[in-house]
Amino acid sequence: MPTSFEVVHSCGHTVTHDLSNRSADRRAGFARWLAGRDCTECWKAARDADTQSKEEWLAAKRAAEQEAATAWAKQFDMPQMEGPEKALNWGERSRHQLMTSAYDALVVEGSWDEADWAELEEKARSITRAGWWIDQREAEGSDLLELLDAAGEGDRGTENPFR
Repeated sequence: MPTSFEVVHSCGHTVTHDLSNRSADRRAGFARWLAGRDCTECWKAARDADTQSKEEWLAAKRAAEQEAATAWAKQFDMPQMEGPEKALNWGERSRHQLMTSAYDALVVEGSWDEADWAELEEKARSITRAGWWIDQREAEGSDLLELLDAAGEGDRGTENPFR
């Protein structure tokens, strides 16, 4: 019973596979299965290219989200985030997403009027710690008021006007 099989893969490459680690009754079937797949080198190249395209897509998505969050923060006079440099943009995006979700849930779909929303916005302006917004990134928009009320003093902006 042969242990080595020369397989022509679907990518067109021919590879000799040592299948001695498989039982004799499963070698031929496995060799047929391999023939329906790309060879290891082509599979790795496709996987690496896919990873790179996902990374590029994610970077472009993050850049678009950051641009929208920055424009929104400027339009609605939101304060700058505080915290480690690597958390600032993430915190800003998280704040934008949660505030947008809250507006939809409470004003657009809910019973709040613009005056109610203005009060919530003021509370949100007091929370400048990027980590707080990041921690709330998966929260429901309808829960934002309760979350803002529960925020601690360490989450609120510093009193120093020269920061």
